[in-house]
Amino acid sequence: MATSQAPTRQAITLKGSTNLVTEFFKYAANTILFQRGVYPSDDFHMVKKYGQTVLITQDLALENYLDRILKQVNKWLLTGSVTQLVLAIISKDTRLPLERWVFDVNLVEQPADSAEPTPVKPESEIQAEIRYILKQIVSTVTFLPIIDTPTVFNILAYTHDSADVPADEWVDTDPLAIEASKSQQVKLRSFSTDVHRIEAMVAYRYEG
Repeated sequence: MATSQAPTRQAITLKGSTNLVTEFFKYAANTILFQRGVYPSDDFHMVKKYGQTVLITQDLALENYLDRILKQVNKWLLTGSVTQLVLAIISKDTRLPLERWVFDVNLVEQPADSAEPTPVKPESEIQAEIRYILKQIVSTVTFLPIIDTPTVFNILAYTHDSADVPADEWVDTDPLAIEASKSQQVKLRSFSTDVHRIEAMVAYRYEG
């Protein structure tokens, strides 16, 4: 007797997960730059993503810069070479780091001795987790110190020693750390696919 089965979604591939994580970084960076006033609000426009409205830059130079950064991040994710991404906000005048938005990149380890396959994570669940992180970034303005000085930003990538690093675009640099005595940290939500897990936090300068 013939039987029918409901279609099942296959586990997300490395490439699919890499594209999802890269896209998340794009929207997270835009959200941070808007919410923290690094670029004028007029430079952003609203788009629908992850079932909600998010803001994305209209500044062509910034868009090209982020695209170039994320293209390389995508390659590192595919090879498992990147362990952490940091968006640092810096005072334009004093060059002091004011905030460090940190995203740890981990590979999801599959249990080697399990006879049962690991349940596939629904895409709707992944998108819901991303949505919560972006909402949390927006809500941080309620407790982060007001930035009343012009700022710039830098994106840092922490990679394995074996990573292929384009010398013309990426250089060893100052970690832009905030002194421990003046740093406060807030852990944000995380999200995971079948391949990657992203842990987020923000450290900020507190002179109180």
